[in-house]
Amino acid sequence: MKQVLTIAGSDSGGGAGIQADLKTMTSFKVYGASVITAVTAQNTLGVQGVEEVSAQFVKQQLDSVCSDLNFEALKTGMLANAEIIAAVVTKLKEYDLPNLVVDPVMVATSGDLLLVEEAVETLRDQLIPLAKVITPNLNEAKVLLGEELESELELEELAERLYQLGSDYVLVKGGHQKEEVARDLLYDGQEFVEFTAARVDTTDTHGTGCTLSAAIASNLAVGYSVVEAVERSKEFITTAIREGCPVGAGNNPVNHLVKV
Repeated sequence: MKQVLTIAGSDSGGGAGIQADLKTMTSFKVYGASVITAVTAQNTLGVQGVEEVSAQFVKQQLDSVCSDLNFEALKTGMLANAEIIAAVVTKLKEYDLPNLVVDPVMVATSGDLLLVEEAVETLRDQLIPLAKVITPNLNEAKVLLGEELESELELEELAERLYQLGSDYVLVKGGHQKEEVARDLLYDGQEFVEFTAARVDTTDTHGTGCTLSAAIASNLAVGYSVVEAVERSKEFITTAIREGCPVGAGNNPVNHLVKV
């Protein structure tokens, strides 16, 4: 069984973060392992508290799993601060881990910035150049490029500029656009590949970004090309959103148990 690693925060409500990643990996029939960067107290109604893990303990977790397991791919999610990002970069280089998918979690749905500027710079300058694929949504793409969130930029321009940061592929997610079709754009420095799906009228989208990036990493691990991995993952997340998982009183998570 192929092995995939997630480096991210824990969601006590189970809909996003480490929990969403491991559920997704299981759905794609790969073995998921985890390194936790932060612990949250949260549910479908919101986040009530966050405790960051020390960078040294993040390194210790990475040493434990990387010295024993053989990962074919990995993903990063919420990395909390610049020190943790730098620690992750150090260990990724040390163990030469393949097929890194970076989900640059930095902007909440409300528009609040989740990372301080120093951490954004570290992610942009040190982690992204190691990535096979980065998967920013519109707001995250703008933050990485130093643009105002209110700025109107086409997906093509965002993708071309983000590619200059050093990843092999850029997947700009257009799900936050006010259009009937959810449009994502993949760019490899030469060609654009567009992925579209009918927009699902729901607020139950908690964990969407985590789930998509975990799906991409899982598909890369079993040998699919980047284009194929994104295509399969886009189909999975679209179905997971459509079928939903109504477990709480707030914005519920996507359904990670849908058929792959």
